[in-house]
Amino acid sequence: MDSCRAEPGSSLLRRLIRQDEVIIASGVFNPISAKIACRAGFQVLYFSGAALSNSMGLPDLGVVTLSELSTAVHQIAVTVQIPLIVDAETGFGELANVQRTVLEIERAGAAAMHLEDQVMPKKCGHAAGKHLVSIKEMMQKIVAAREAQAGDLLLIARTDARAVEGMEGAIRRAKAYLKAGAEVIFPEALESPEEFAEFAGEIDAPLLANMTEFGKTPYLNAAQFRRLGYKLVIFPVTAFRVMLKALHESYEELMVQGTQKGLIDRMMSREEVYDLIDYYAHDNLAQTFARAVADILDRTNPEQ
Repeated sequence: MDSCRAEPGSSLLRRLIRQDEVIIASGVFNPISAKIACRAGFQVLYFSGAALSNSMGLPDLGVVTLSELSTAVHQIAVTVQIPLIVDAETGFGELANVQRTVLEIERAGAAAMHLEDQVMPKKCGHAAGKHLVSIKEMMQKIVAAREAQAGDLLLIARTDARAVEGMEGAIRRAKAYLKAGAEVIFPEALESPEEFAEFAGEIDAPLLANMTEFGKTPYLNAAQFRRLGYKLVIFPVTAFRVMLKALHESYEELMVQGTQKGLIDRMMSREEVYDLIDYYAHDNLAQTFARAVADILDRTNPEQ
């Protein structure tokens, strides 16, 4: 079976979470990046709000709209049919907005989404100056999200409390969010292996760790997170940042050299791109359907 056509939806994601192994979810930012991640063997993908906003030339400050997010999610979900976890920010507003967000993200084809407990305008989870909504307000958002579900979307609650209320506040909030109906907890911006272990020791639920770059979390690998008690590890913008640097370097070289010859060995070939996007299958559609129609006519009009 094509790994990019495995099984969409939350049912597979829930089965993976129940297994002993840690799940590594690569961040993707458009359909072609999702195809490449699938080819690399990832079973679960993650769509970051930062990747979406940054790819639009915008800061990660909650300025992306729900329609922009749902459109981008749909484009990925129809391209690679494996579980996609979506960053739904703060739910794009109050309780009615949260419910609309759930419906739109479900329709777009996501397997899971997470809501965070920041006040709008939100900040990157590893930035300074974050502010939180009350525990009760976040619990209401989670309850509203659960009530709005038309399908079986897996609901993840993210708490940014470590930087604002300390570990005690983060743990207190996580326990409350589970009571409200969250299935997975995402503690953002913990600052040491000891903090990850402390959190896991207090929370009886599957946990998601964010292994982003240039943030407050030290660089830990997936095996280390597994030993610390975490089921999911996301690398939200790793590939995006690598791509940006490669783009910058290639544009500079092209500008200076006036030729792409020095870049050839750093490219996918035309044939590799064609294979990635199933070019020939699309190019041969006319011939394929012409043969199908000819077969139909032969069967239904044998004398013609």
